[in-house]
Amino acid sequence: QVQLVETGGGLVQAGDSLRLSCAASGRTFSSTAMGWFRQPPGKEREFVASINWSGGITIYADSVKGRFTISRDNAKNTMSLQMNSLKPEDTAVYYCAACRSCPASRSLRMDYWGKGTLVTVSS
Repeated sequence: QVQLVETGGGLVQAGDSLRLSCAASGRTFSSTAMGWFRQPPGKEREFVASINWSGGITIYADSVKGRFTISRDNAKNTMSLQMNSLKPEDTAVYYCAACRSCPASRSLRMDYWGKGTLVTVSS
């Protein structure tokens, strides 16, 4: 059974940093893209960042570019999202996702999703 488990969420103040992690089990994702998505309160899920199988290609939403950094460790089957200079508008449930076989993109059409971790940024 494939599982993606996010950790690292919490309550922080504006300007603080937070690092999210995603641990995958049940299969390896070392040959496909993975991504982070978020769903702000009362809004639809949106793309945050994606990374290709090797980590050589990364794509970011304009709203997080320059503040967030996505990375992965294929040996450990994990992915991370370093979030700096957090803003109240970054408040959301953050989801880790992966596909069976796809390139890095902004698409929300992923095959596997974690249950999410809540990030709350106070002003």
